[in-house]
Amino acid sequence: MRVAVCVTTYLRPLGLARLLAGLDALAFEKSPAPELEVVVVDNDPAGSAAAVCDEWRPRLRWPLRYEHEPRRGVSQARNRAVAATRDADFIAFIDDDEVPEPGWLDELLHVQSGYDADVVSGPVLERFEEGAPDWVIRGKFFTPRRDPTGFRRVDPGAGNVLIRTGALEGMDPPFDERFALTGGEDTHLFLRLANAGRVMVWADDAVAHEYIPRSRTRVRWILLRVYRGANTWSACEREFQPSMRARGMRVAKGLARIAAGAALFPVSWLFGRHMVVKSLWYVCFGAGNLAGMAGLQYNEYRTTDGR
Repeated sequence: MRVAVCVTTYLRPLGLARLLAGLDALAFEKSPAPELEVVVVDNDPAGSAAAVCDEWRPRLRWPLRYEHEPRRGVSQARNRAVAATRDADFIAFIDDDEVPEPGWLDELLHVQSGYDADVVSGPVLERFEEGAPDWVIRGKFFTPRRDPTGFRRVDPGAGNVLIRTGALEGMDPPFDERFALTGGEDTHLFLRLANAGRVMVWADDAVAHEYIPRSRTRVRWILLRVYRGANTWSACEREFQPSMRARGMRVAKGLARIAAGAALFPVSWLFGRHMVVKSLWYVCFGAGNLAGMAGLQYNEYRTTDGR
């Protein structure tokens, strides 16, 4: 079985080196060790990740291929990764600010085999680089939703996912380039796969860890990220469920979230800063829903701040 572990990277040399060290430590106990290749797609026009790959290539246990995608955009980088790995049976995506646990890929493959799944996703757990303010931890703004292994999920992220390459046949390109600078290209792809009847399951023990810098533990970044996530989800839902009934329900949910946040705000000060931010979080979530339904998009990756 041939598996390509694909990494898209942009101006994160230290994170990329940390990730490659984690991939070097992968172990296989539940599944037969696959024929594994690591593919790094550098989205920096200057090709800055080439030096990191050159340094790691002779040290890594697995073959390492470097691909350069100078066109700026996360969709373009992911599509370049897929195009470079068409001969693989499975593609595993992991981000350049993450590190997998040694059994990460083993668990993804084990669950895929057990459920004959087309897509298997797992949790990305937060790991703060410099420590996080108490209000961030108490608010659980970076804590992911988790489900039992085998749970059917249509909303995985591309930061920890295994995809059967056969499921991508006929999708050219698989990641819609309209989402290049907004993010949400993975949401769009997985909703397409779900609508096509593909089997998509959760693997709760396939754990990766995301390293979160102090710059992301600020109120502005947290609120903009939830706004963008809700915005792109609604934009995708608007496309795949165009009926007035579906749009009306999404608008109603957006308004309900704004109302919940507004109602919580006056009393949130009694419970601490995390609850104040949580009330604003609900408002931004709802506002993102409404903007997405209106066709307005937020370009999170227009600058490097979104990273």
